[in-house]
Amino acid sequence: MTLEVTDPQNNLPEQPFDIIAIAASAGGLNALSTVLSGLPANFPATIVVVQHLDPRHRSLMADILSRRTSLKVKQAQEGDHLEQGMVYIAPPNRHLLVNPDGTLSLTQSELVHFVRPSADLLFDSVAASHKERAIAVVLTGTGNDGTMGVQAINKMGGTVIAQDKETAEFFGMPSAAIETGVVDFVLPLTEIASALISLVVQG
Repeated sequence: MTLEVTDPQNNLPEQPFDIIAIAASAGGLNALSTVLSGLPANFPATIVVVQHLDPRHRSLMADILSRRTSLKVKQAQEGDHLEQGMVYIAPPNRHLLVNPDGTLSLTQSELVHFVRPSADLLFDSVAASHKERAIAVVLTGTGNDGTMGVQAINKMGGTVIAQDKETAEFFGMPSAAIETGVVDFVLPLTEIASALISLVVQG
């Protein structure tokens, strides 16, 4: 499927990156808490998150994370308009996609790599909609979700960060991303927030 790409952020002040897409699985709540708690309330980019969750239970992730960061956190809803400084969490059992017009879509289309939501689909949509102004971050998790997506981010000129082996509770997802050869930074968990600030705020 080919997306007609426009720049949904062209009315915002010029900065190197508009959006950060973060993927995590096993061990992800603590890792996400660490990254998000290190970002300031006035962080000038949007953050979209895929965390593999049990589809049988209502997710409390947005509530938990909102208590651990000064950023605003919400569970993503169909049609949400991207806002700077907001964190959008994919709901259980829904793929999260970023559209070229700066809105979010949720879909229950088929599982990708046995998971829904899929990091690959999120990263692909962010690569198509934001091109070189996107950052993908792969945190702790099992499996290889995100490997195709980080390649899409890289192909469109974006930047890719992966958590290092020493600090990842589960190194499957970061390792698979690193093995693609397109990861720009492999960082300890506690250094990822400061790297994002450097990239987004200081350019």
